[in-house]
Amino acid sequence: MRTRIVKIGNSQGVRIPKALLVESGLRGEVDMSVQDGTLVIAPAERPRQGWAEAFRQMAVRGDDELLDGDLAVTGSFEEESWEWE
Repeated sequence: MRTRIVKIGNSQGVRIPKALLVESGLRGEVDMSVQDGTLVIAPAERPRQGWAEAFRQMAVRGDDELLDGDLAVTGSFEEESWEWE
């Protein structure tokens, strides 16, 4: 599909036809980059995307144990003297 680059304020832009937006699934925020002289527009990644699966895999491998568990200080103050209100 051929289109034109148009002036938009101090910038320039391209109008993306609805059919291409529907087919690509693009909406909201996007990331733009240039790869090998080609302008690439891709869906913006969400922060923490994939973290749930990564944590699940860590639990399967046993990589989710506390590293400072044996360094935690516990004693009579924490167990007897501390009072929560």
